[in-house]
Amino acid sequence: MMWQGHKPDKIQVRGARVHNLKNIDVEVPLNQIVGIAGVSGSGKSSLALGVLYAEGSRRYLEALSTYTRRRMTQAEKAQVDEIRYVPAALALHQRPGVPGMRSTFGTMTELLNSLRLMFSRLSHYPCPSCGCMVPPSLNIAAEIPLYCPRCGAQVPVLGAEQFAFNSTGACPDCEGTGIVRVVDESTLVPDESLSINEGAVLPWQTLMWSLMKEIAEKMGVRTNVPFNELTPEERDIVFNGPAVKKHILYKPKKGDDFAELDFTYFNAVYTVENALAKAKDEKGIKRVSRFLSEKPCPDCSGTRLSQQARQPQILGIDLAQATAMTLDETIRWVRSVPKSLPQEMRAMATAICESFEDTAERLVELGLCYLSLDRAGATLSTGERQRVQLARSVRNRTTGVLYVLDEPSIGLHPANVDGLLGVMRDLVADGNSVVVVDHDTRVLAAMDHLVEMGP
Repeated sequence: MMWQGHKPDKIQVRGARVHNLKNIDVEVPLNQIVGIAGVSGSGKSSLALGVLYAEGSRRYLEALSTYTRRRMTQAEKAQVDEIRYVPAALALHQRPGVPGMRSTFGTMTELLNSLRLMFSRLSHYPCPSCGCMVPPSLNIAAEIPLYCPRCGAQVPVLGAEQFAFNSTGACPDCEGTGIVRVVDESTLVPDESLSINEGAVLPWQTLMWSLMKEIAEKMGVRTNVPFNELTPEERDIVFNGPAVKKHILYKPKKGDDFAELDFTYFNAVYTVENALAKAKDEKGIKRVSRFLSEKPCPDCSGTRLSQQARQPQILGIDLAQATAMTLDETIRWVRSVPKSLPQEMRAMATAICESFEDTAERLVELGLCYLSLDRAGATLSTGERQRVQLARSVRNRTTGVLYVLDEPSIGLHPANVDGLLGVMRDLVADGNSVVVVDHDTRVLAAMDHLVEMGP
């Protein structure tokens, strides 16, 4: 008979001295939802994040190889005499990091993955010969050529990756960002009372050799008068003049010697465009960004997708239109897809659509039904981003993990508190432990165990 040792049922903390904590001892039950409450400054977040999360994540990393740890940022040991039985920990912070420009609500939730698969397998594809929309068939999933029933031409179909704006489905003009940067001429000469010699053309001062002033003068532009006194022809040369080569006599700032140079003229607009093209990092882009404005990409109308990825349709709409709907509307549309298809395709369609619905319903429970899948991730509020994190945690179906939630009810409509509590219960049902810092009395009243911090 195999001996079974004692299975810990609580985290034991002794002598915690992190931030506002003054040598406290506390026991936190495992495999339950534990709330931490108290007035501001009582040390709620210090206990949850500074002790439980910090030690849980640090000890997990310490279990990895030395080679792996050298390549990861490691937290310092928490100021505590002893902490026992703390699981590997994940924190869902009150203020999650702001996603990059390539992130959308659809990519953050991975709902876009299901939609891309739907459009790959279930779309009507346009015939390249006669233009008619060819209905889907099982040939697509089986990678058997699809032919137009009207003219017999072979119809090209797309894989799921070819519907991805972060991959081969990206609009070539904006490279999948949905926006293009254009030079804003109003920023090139911010003070027209200055002459060119006095530095009126700002890009020539910051992005290009100052000898552009001499070349502009060679091209017939007066450089010693206020910029606002230049003729329209002179202004056009400054902003849009041709890239011609001019022979100039150049005197460096240091020294008395003159140098003869043949130099190509970079007008003010091209100076910025050239600097942007050569920028290799965020620092380089930042130098140029003051001269740029952003607008929706005219080629893809801001959808981020290539023309090829916008052509296939399901129930008369393309992928860009599907992602522009609110999540509520998208769910209703997805549910109607299987019954619109031939009988032999419905089983496959139902499986794909149910995968989408399962993830989407959890987000609806958390009050995110009003968001569209094409909503830029950077425009989501901190509360919205935290709820996306929470939904993703449940979908990952981990076990034996300590989840630390920092005020998850912030920005949540009272009607969606039950959905938040349901997510926490699902995490515990999968064998995890949950610690919650919150002020909402409905949330705290539903806790299995409550730790109240004094002033």
